[in-house]
Amino acid sequence: MRWIYGAVIVALVVAGGGYWYVQSLLTAPMYSAEALEQMQADASAQKEDAFARPVPQVGQIPPGQIPAGQTPPANPLNNAYFGDLHSHSNLSFDSYIFGNRISLDEAYQIARGKAVESSWGERIQLAQPLDFAAVTDHAEGFGLFEACDAENASAGLKDFCTRFESPSVRFFLELRGAGEERPPQRLTWEGNGEGDESVTIAQARSTWEKIVEVANRHNKPGEFTTFAAYEYSPPLPDSGKIHRNIIFRNATVPADAISAFDARTELDLWRMLSEGCEAPCDFITIPHNPNKSWGLTFASHTIDGDVYTVDDWKMRDAVEPLVEVFQIKGNSECSLGFGATDEECGFEQFLPVCEEGQETGCIFATSMARDGLKIGLALEEEMGFNPLDFGMIGSTDAHNSNPGDAEEYDYRGAAALFTGTANQRLMGSRGGRQVTRQNPGGLAVIWAPENTRDALFDAMERKEVYATSGTRIRLRFFAGPGYDESLMNADNPVEAAYAQGVPMGGSLSLSGEETPGFFVSALRDPLSAPLDRVQIVKGWVENGDVKEIVYDVACSGGRTVDPATRRCPALAASVDLTNCAIDQDQGAPLLETVWRDPAYQAGQRAFYYARVVEASTCRWSTYDALRLGVAPADDLPATITEMAWSSPIFMGAH
Repeated sequence: MRWIYGAVIVALVVAGGGYWYVQSLLTAPMYSAEALEQMQADASAQKEDAFARPVPQVGQIPPGQIPAGQTPPANPLNNAYFGDLHSHSNLSFDSYIFGNRISLDEAYQIARGKAVESSWGERIQLAQPLDFAAVTDHAEGFGLFEACDAENASAGLKDFCTRFESPSVRFFLELRGAGEERPPQRLTWEGNGEGDESVTIAQARSTWEKIVEVANRHNKPGEFTTFAAYEYSPPLPDSGKIHRNIIFRNATVPADAISAFDARTELDLWRMLSEGCEAPCDFITIPHNPNKSWGLTFASHTIDGDVYTVDDWKMRDAVEPLVEVFQIKGNSECSLGFGATDEECGFEQFLPVCEEGQETGCIFATSMARDGLKIGLALEEEMGFNPLDFGMIGSTDAHNSNPGDAEEYDYRGAAALFTGTANQRLMGSRGGRQVTRQNPGGLAVIWAPENTRDALFDAMERKEVYATSGTRIRLRFFAGPGYDESLMNADNPVEAAYAQGVPMGGSLSLSGEETPGFFVSALRDPLSAPLDRVQIVKGWVENGDVKEIVYDVACSGGRTVDPATRRCPALAASVDLTNCAIDQDQGAPLLETVWRDPAYQAGQRAFYYARVVEASTCRWSTYDALRLGVAPADDLPATITEMAWSSPIFMGAH
């Protein structure tokens, strides 16, 4: 039974952020049959009709936007495809042990719009189906269910498998007690023979084979794309995360999913994946929620403190083109501090900035994506190339087998039974627990000519992708030396922008006294709020120092940017907290402009990315208060402003 405990420790206490889950369990009732029955009764008693479910009305869908559920034709100028590259089914132990019984097969069906009732009585259904999905279950738990089903399972193993079906507080404490072993060890369970890993490896391989088979079966080229994928989840103290999602291009994959039992550090992971992934196999890795990495995501050393060499940076540059900047555990774009002063950095922050001497539980200067981009510019000065010129995506990290379920008004929690009804989700706000600081997560958006594995994967490698906080804003961002206001009047501005410059994720090298122009276009999500403003965030190197600045470049309602503050006045939008109705006349359905950097200097190494801000809407916690017929919690924001973040465009020699 020793291997089972090893897997559970990693998958629950470390991989799944088990610390706060366990802390919650110490004060929350276990889900006995009686408790489950009560939760199902609570779900039935929720007033799901306390607010109107948004439905697009005739004329609400902007011109050129394809209605949800319809497949757009192939487009050489690229379509926007919405998806989720980070979610979990009941194959993840930290999902299963908290009550999720929805299978991997059903997860892909949910992604395509199927309605499923959870075991706690709530309806799970996306308002709009996804275009693509990758379910990334924790590799460290692979083989667990095969072990429990084995005919020669020992009495101790059978007892263990029975216990995780209905765990007790004592059981959780047993698992938590050994939760930070470093490095984690793959151990054998009774009946395999002491030290014999062959059976446990074979069982893990069996899980991986099933995952690949299910992804292949649900892949429908041109309609819905799935990727064989999993999550690599090494442990960090205090439930930190330095995890990566591994996404494969096609059905040719390595025989084994490299886990934290196999690869001690990310360098080992990349080497082992490269050795086992022979053409036509291809892969990328994506770090997730850097805000909880205790500074490791953009540090110059590994989890074990080994300093990166130039070759290590080159390897990272080759296989890690993207970073996840938004998910259920908050915003990893930026935080107030470390040079950032823009108030939008406070959006859905999960953790505070570190105080002097603090080592965990906070945001470091090497934790957030904007800081990582700045570090990349500094490394480019030193090494002659930028290993951190990454693109940005969002995803959910949901553990309820519901990829892409990122709507505020339909949030069903992140941890099955323990956040599974409005009462359970809001319980944290009454007791001050971390669960209420979570959010429904974000989406990954890919600009590609068609909805196929190769087309989407190619776009991810070239970084023509962006992140949203859950809504379906359509964001274009280009840079070129010849851009001016005339681009807006072209017969096809997007075609002209491609012809004269580069899209998000690209690099632009200018000659002589050329200066860049930026074309940005943002189209609202008809199921969400109108757009407030578009901003451009710049980072650059000046006299050896890396600096940053934020500009408002397009504002709705005729508002103009104040040259002194670089901002436009606040939008006079309101939200009715009795029913979450918004003022549809405030904000804009479309914002676009051509902007030129007033402070650009020839030859300057810099990055630029666009950030779109919606008008205010209700936060999920306010919708849940409406479900229960109570006032919104005083200690939580009643409203939010959803966002989208483009991948950067990089300037200078690349």
